[in-house]
Amino acid sequence: MGQFILKTDTAKKVINIELEGTFSNEDGLKSIQAYQQTINPISPAEYALEIDCRKLNVTAPDVVPLLEGCFIMFKADGFQKVSLTLENNPILKMQLARLGRKAGLENLEITSTVQA
Repeated sequence: MGQFILKTDTAKKVINIELEGTFSNEDGLKSIQAYQQTINPISPAEYALEIDCRKLNVTAPDVVPLLEGCFIMFKADGFQKVSLTLENNPILKMQLARLGRKAGLENLEITSTVQA
């Protein structure tokens, strides 16, 4: 089951999202609803979006279209920058980078961390 935590840091103008586990379509739709409620009161163009994917599993093929829709939504919302942080997971990194390119999200930055 996928879990998400959304936090808005108005002082730093950053929206933090933590993702964990394996998302089903239902989990994805719940996270999108929460995301939309979070960004409604702000102007995304003044904010950076930082997404922590270190505990996220590779997305199942049937959920990929939903994830791609999220990238398109992030682009449409016009964030200053979209940052993804991953564990050292080359498959997930390739998957997310491909979806970001497909969505035309040019301000996407993916960082891999290696935990010792």
